[in-house]
Amino acid sequence: MGGLETGLLAFAALLGLLAMGVPVAFALGLVAAVGMYLTVGVTFLYTTFQTTPYTLTSDYTFVVVPMFVLMGGIAGRAGIIADLYTAAHYMLDRIKGSLLMATIVAQAGFAAASGSTVVASSVFTRMALPEMLKFGYNGGIAGGCIAAAGTLAGLIPPSIAMVLYAMLTTQPVGELLIAGIIPGVLTAVAYMIGVRIMLIFRPEWAPPSTMKITWAMRGRAMSKIWSVLLLMLLVMGGIYAGYYPPSAAGAVGAAGALVIALSMRRISGRDVWDSLLEAARISATIFAIVIAGLIFSRFLLISGFIGEVRTFVIASELGVTGFLIATIAIFLILGMFIDSVSLLVIAVPFLYPIAQALEIDPIWFAVLIIKLIEIAAITPPVGLNLYAVLAAANGALKPGELFRGITPFILIEFVVLGLLIAFPPLITWLPTTM
Repeated sequence: MGGLETGLLAFAALLGLLAMGVPVAFALGLVAAVGMYLTVGVTFLYTTFQTTPYTLTSDYTFVVVPMFVLMGGIAGRAGIIADLYTAAHYMLDRIKGSLLMATIVAQAGFAAASGSTVVASSVFTRMALPEMLKFGYNGGIAGGCIAAAGTLAGLIPPSIAMVLYAMLTTQPVGELLIAGIIPGVLTAVAYMIGVRIMLIFRPEWAPPSTMKITWAMRGRAMSKIWSVLLLMLLVMGGIYAGYYPPSAAGAVGAAGALVIALSMRRISGRDVWDSLLEAARISATIFAIVIAGLIFSRFLLISGFIGEVRTFVIASELGVTGFLIATIAIFLILGMFIDSVSLLVIAVPFLYPIAQALEIDPIWFAVLIIKLIEIAAITPPVGLNLYAVLAAANGALKPGELFRGITPFILIEFVVLGLLIAFPPLITWLPTTM
């Protein structure tokens, strides 16, 4: 059996295990183990399973994952994000759909203090959804806005998705993080423009605000967002200016969030402990999936699958355009059934070498992949952000209602994706200034 047939059989087995409900890390590891045993023997299998976990977890660079998760957990529990949401709400109160707009702005700010799309979606569902429903907003659009804006955490630093991509491709973490800033801001602006257009045609989705907000209230609210701005400066400013590497930026951000929370007297020892447990739990899950994914990619490499696919793509003269179309199709189809982290781990190991062979800019390709991953996170029926919103809504939203509400935001995502493909400097310019 050739490498191509072996790889396709491995993917079929993997999808079968996932369909049966086997956890992603176990499914990846099992398929890789059986495949290595049958193709290269037990010695290589033992060596790979012994060295890969240690090599990954001992790399100091990737301590950034638990640090960024910890920073977001502390910021959320200390009410720092609630301050940002309140300030955005008060400042945008006179605009039609102000709560939707405030959610987008606040989620963009939270992205700079979290890095996790699922955490962002959960936090803002509990914070913003009851407020929007109270004022008569359409539940589907409100939930869709929260889920879609949650994807900003995948682009705006510190993005855990970018760090995972760096793990899988050995790309520089700092450049990837900085490359996501302009696409992230562009996406947030596109959401706000899209919401404004939607409400022109369906004004009943967001009734006018009945709150009486004074300029004094706005001033007090704005005076409280210094904490978020400081965290953004500590993390993004430090990376961009080169004062410290991304791994240290994560530690600085987590320590900064803790110091800010303590100085504001808004966090207890229990909150800190819960944040540590959350960071450990999420990080352990991510590392298990990534370790298994790296072992699986090693199997695809030694089986000859990646080499044969790369040769086939080059020989077929598919070209960059054809390859990008195929990549988009792969992520759209698989993203409907596989969660975003798993999709990243499964797809990148065999797509990235092909992109290298076609001489596609690695930073540009990375951001496109992350954008596709985030589209997958809000695509029914298995969009991870959608279920994070439904779980946090505690029955206030029905799945069908949310699936209808997310549709306009998916269309907006494709508009942004088209702009990023048509104008590569939107991605590549900022990293070149570092």
